[in-house]
Amino acid sequence: MTADISFLDLFLQASLLVKLVMLILLGMSVVSWAMIIKRSKVLNSATKESHTFEDKFWSGGDLTQLYQDAKKRKEALSGTEEIFFNGFSEFLRLRKSNPDSPAFVMEGTGRAMRVAVAREVDELETNLPFLATVGSISPYIGLFGTVWGIMHAFIALGEVKQATLAMVAPGIAEALIATAMGLFAAIPAVMAYNRLSNKVDKLEHNYATFSEEFHSLLHRQAMAGREQ
Repeated sequence: MTADISFLDLFLQASLLVKLVMLILLGMSVVSWAMIIKRSKVLNSATKESHTFEDKFWSGGDLTQLYQDAKKRKEALSGTEEIFFNGFSEFLRLRKSNPDSPAFVMEGTGRAMRVAVAREVDELETNLPFLATVGSISPYIGLFGTVWGIMHAFIALGEVKQATLAMVAPGIAEALIATAMGLFAAIPAVMAYNRLSNKVDKLEHNYATFSEEFHSLLHRQAMAGREQ
């Protein structure tokens, strides 16, 4: 003899607290997947844009023309192009007001690019802490529902004179589903967090490397201008 009990039946038979735990975990899972999909698209787009701009930057074109093109799209800039725009803007402004102080000019330019890098990385890391939180606490929320459900089942079992496995099995099953849902929410969140964090780290490294190389290029320009 087998018991044909669906997930919906177990949910409907569960105690109010276990139902609440299941709904919380389901909501966390849905939100996590939405954030995973959105962040994946954002990071893939950022990686592609970074490579595209760096190819254009190192193609040997005029930096001033590249700056003017970026200036026309100032509100739409992001990633490496945003770092370039902020760095070159500060370089031009400081060099105009301090033509005989290349060290001062380069210090301000480097600071502007570091701020731009930090701002871009902060933008890329949006929602990642939430995924880490879901991955960390979901199993414990599910375990809490399981403990409460089993406790509830055994309390009910103690109120009858003759206990059978068939009487306690549904209560234990509904409780264990809470643990399963906790793992269902946590595992994708942890995997996505690790994968997306790795992408952010690579982009941050690319941004930092570009800013250092660009800083060196501008430093040579500043020193050449002083020698003229």
